[in-house]
Amino acid sequence: MTRPIVITGTDTGIGKTVFAAGLAGLLDGHYWKPVQAGVEPETDSATVARLSGLPKERLLEEAYRLRLPASPHLAAREEGLVIEAEHLALPEVDGALIVEGAGGVLVPLSEALLMVDLFASWGAPAIVCARTGLGSINHSLLTARALRASGVRVLGVVFIGDPHAENEHIVPKLAGVPSLGRLPWLDPLDRDTLGYAMRTHIDLAPLKAFL
Repeated sequence: MTRPIVITGTDTGIGKTVFAAGLAGLLDGHYWKPVQAGVEPETDSATVARLSGLPKERLLEEAYRLRLPASPHLAAREEGLVIEAEHLALPEVDGALIVEGAGGVLVPLSEALLMVDLFASWGAPAIVCARTGLGSINHSLLTARALRASGVRVLGVVFIGDPHAENEHIVPKLAGVPSLGRLPWLDPLDRDTLGYAMRTHIDLAPLKAFL
């Protein structure tokens, strides 16, 4: 039975691919990036392959792989394509399916489809990845509200970056969601350091009821 968990973020480039890789590895699940915009220096699926330790068959092929590192609607337009929801049905797998969105929740996939619309159509719950620094409160609360307004359950928020006690306290409190912990910056970033950080810093207890 497929148990999908959407990994989304307050912005692009905040580390949600790294967290998705760590979670997929920790849960021994599958990983899927339905829409990839930008393929250099590597795709998100390639990053997850390096960091998760999952076998190749657990890394599912993207529905859309677009060359331009831009909003998916623009990247698709540059290739003469329109991203359509009917081509983005959740794959059937046995166990946890970690699905990584593109950018934030209100990123357009087309002029008629936002990322959050896709999440809602799947009926899948989401984890919000948030920076710890300045701006995190506003962006995190907006993201949680946008998800809930579209009927998407928020399983929790995970922080990524240096410690910030107040932001890590106030965001979950005001959003009304559990904190799953904080994933620190890792140097070096590899399969071993990520696996250790996930086991040490991330609390999976709020996910147990769903899984």
